[in-house]
Amino acid sequence: MTDERLADSADFWPPMRGPRLPRFALMGEFSAGKSTLANLMLGVTALPVQVVATQLPPVWIIHGSQPSVIVDLAGNETSCSLEDLAGTSFDEVAFIKLHCEAEILRHCELIDMPGTSDPNMSSRVWERMMSCADGVLWCSPATQAWRQSEAAVWEDVDPQVQANSMLVLTRADMLQNEADKAKVLRRIRSEAAAVFADVRMVSLAQAPDAREDVAPWRDSAAAHVVERFLVLAARVAGALEASAHDPLEVSTMSACSLGADHACTAPPEAASTIVPRRPQARRDAPRNRPTRDASEVSSRAVMP
Repeated sequence: MTDERLADSADFWPPMRGPRLPRFALMGEFSAGKSTLANLMLGVTALPVQVVATQLPPVWIIHGSQPSVIVDLAGNETSCSLEDLAGTSFDEVAFIKLHCEAEILRHCELIDMPGTSDPNMSSRVWERMMSCADGVLWCSPATQAWRQSEAAVWEDVDPQVQANSMLVLTRADMLQNEADKAKVLRRIRSEAAAVFADVRMVSLAQAPDAREDVAPWRDSAAAHVVERFLVLAARVAGALEASAHDPLEVSTMSACSLGADHACTAPPEAASTIVPRRPQARRDAPRNRPTRDASEVSSRAVMP
């Protein structure tokens, strides 16, 4: 990232010292499935996925139950609701901070970025947030996977961030058969393996519809993608913990933070003990939720 982008991020959020959770940006071109993947990972429908959602600024998703807020370029916060933002001007907005009580957010933070090819939004909106990310989940439709325009954007990403990133080929259900899937996956791995830590394929349309049907859920490859991501997140968390100094001071990939109240107080558990959960409807009305007994938690929830 350039010094100019780092200056932008420092203006809207001050750096944090001490341990913290790893942060992963969800990126890709217009309507590549970023928000759908985020909802799948969260296990709840936290982000709108209709057309208006692609016009949102970056949405930083962290663990908690507080109301959503808009954070402007000066760091000021204003309460908001994601469902009521249609037509809102985001010229002076840095990001939206969204709290969600998903278990996966005990292990990492997610930043849902606007589409890199969105003609209605300046690339500066997401570029200035890149300095906040330790890694990226890049979504690319399997039917037109890893286009030249995507590769061109990815070339400008910090190599250290690239090394902590996964390329997720979405819309696998649009390919005709398993042979076609294998062919596409083989081609993309040959082209992009050098600039990603992992390359995976998933059917985002099939996964949420699977509900309690084990076979469709397995066939969607959603569980495997999330599990592989958690292995990656655990690796990044371990590197952050092992750093003798705050990574914010020594790496250009992590120039801003969400503040001390979101610091990581303990390293994440091993990713092998975590299982993903399918998306469920999110209740947005603020309320005090009773603590659930462990026996009430779904066996497919993301558990520490």
